[in-house]
This record gives sequence, C-alpha cells and structure tokens, in this order.
Amino acid sequence: MIVVDDIRASKRAFPHVVLTIGSFDGVHRGHRRILDDVIRAAREAKGTAALLTLSPHPREFFSPENAPNLLTCHEKKLQLLEEAGLDVVFILPFNHDVAGLEPLKFIETVIHDRCRAREILVGHDFCFGKDAKGNFDLLRQAAPHYGYEARQIPPLLVDGERVSSTSIRERILQGDLERAERLLGRKYSIRGEVIRGRGIGVKLGYPTANIKPLHSAMPAQGVYVAEVLVDGDRHAAAVNIGIAPTVRQEDLLIEAFLLDFQGDLVGRNIELVFHKRLRPEKKFPNYDALIAQITEDVSAVRAYFEAI
Repeated sequence: MIVVDDIRASKRAFPHVVLTIGSFDGVHRGHRRILDDVIRAAREAKGTAALLTLSPHPREFFSPENAPNLLTCHEKKLQLLEEAGLDVVFILPFNHDVAGLEPLKFIETVIHDRCRAREILVGHDFCFGKDAKGNFDLLRQAAPHYGYEARQIPPLLVDGERVSSTSIRERILQGDLERAERLLGRKYSIRGEVIRGRGIGVKLGYPTANIKPLHSAMPAQGVYVAEVLVDGDRHAAAVNIGIAPTVRQEDLLIEAFLLDFQGDLVGRNIELVFHKRLRPEKKFPNYDALIAQITEDVSAVRAYFEAI
C-alpha cells in the first residue's frame, strides 16, 4: 500500500482512482463494508482503490485539550487499511486553510485536482468542507462537471444496531469488550510506549509494563485478560487499568503483567489486545490482600488461554 503523506504536495497520478473519504477511525465493520466496495470497483476497472483521510482529526486540531477518544493510532489505522486491501491512502494534513475550504472548492482542489477521482463511494453520514456543509447530494450534483461517478453506501447493521465509531467507543469506555468486538470485527487493542514506573510491581512479585497509550479510547477501569504483542510474539497478560488505589497512585495507568516473560520493555512500543474484563478495580486493605487478588487474576488469565 502506498501512503501519500501530503496530497497537496504530491503530483503522483494513479489509474482510475476509486476513492472513499473519511476518518475511518477504528476501521470497523461498517468501514470495511465501504472499503470492500471500493476495492471491488477498482479491481473491475483495473484501477486504484484509495482513501482520502485527514490528519490530525479536526477535533484534535481545534480542541487538543478535548480530543476525541480515538480507536486507532495513525500507524494501526494504516496497518488495518493495508490488510483490507487498499492500494493508496491520500493524507490531507488538516490546518486552518483546509478547514476553511468551501465544499465546492474542496471538490475541485482536493478530490479532482489532487486525487483525480473517477469514482467516489462514501458512507451514509458523509460530510465535508467548511463547517461540514458539504454532503453527498452536493458531491453527486458536482459529479458531471468534474467527471466522476458518486455512490453512497448504506449503514451496516449488526444485531439491529448501526455500526459506528461512536457506538464502539461507548462500549469500550463501558468495558463491554464483547459487544465492541462484534461491531469492530476484531478484538480491541491499544498500542503504546512502555515507560518506567515506580517499581511497585516488582516489590509485589508481579513486575508490570507501564504503558503510555498512543491513542485515547481507554476501556473502563478494571482488570482484563489480554495478550501483549512484542515484536510479533504474543504473550498472555493480566492488565490493570486504573489509579491503583491500594498503592495511592493518582494518575490513570495501564499496567500489564506478562505471564512467563522476562526482559526489559521500557522504551519499546507494544500492543495490548483485550479479550475480556475480569473485574472492576478496587482498593484492598493491605498489600497481602492485593497480592492474593493479583495471584487469583493471573491464574484466571492462564486458565482462559489454556481453555481456548
């Protein structure tokens, strides 16, 4: 898959571009439905299956202190798009100039002049341009003038529920990973950098990797069965998300104890793949009670993976 980091600065041309447009945060089952149609149309035309996406997310740009709880970091999203079968991802760096583009100007300067789209497939809630005033009707009306065909893909329903990044995000924040997985089409995961902690896990006999996430949709506080991906290898893990109240930790942490693993992960990027929530986080009367519960949690994790 080719990634064009700044479509405004690129003069690369691709044959018969079949384009979709959007954030595609999570690359969930609804997104995959659109991507499948884009790829199918591109293959039939012996053309190029492409996505145009903004970076950073507009809400990140305008309100960094109130950024959205993204489901995927940039690198993970690109990985999922490549796995889906896309040929090209056009990235439009988002700034005040882009935010100020009127919808018709966006069609002319970005979709037509830069992406050179011949077919455009978008979702049911597609909007674009200044103040999100552009919609599918405008895109379709402009199609004859700019020489492309436009088609809208209906929403995907799973068990009667419309699949959306918002609904998945809500499930994850509630700790309902099973439902989130149904809507995503895969287990939810978080990528992050391992940072140095206070060494309390070592003192308790369960050294943990402390993770600083690269995106922000954090499952509800509690203990989880998970896998940790380190350089392509998978390790069963007990993961705690919370403030560690028993040891007076104030900031929200992600701590992972990797079963049967030895080594220093500080400074490395890893990925946590969540399987299920074991229990909510709670405060224990003393360290002995905390250690007993951790031992029980680790046994539950081991039993889970032995059973699958």
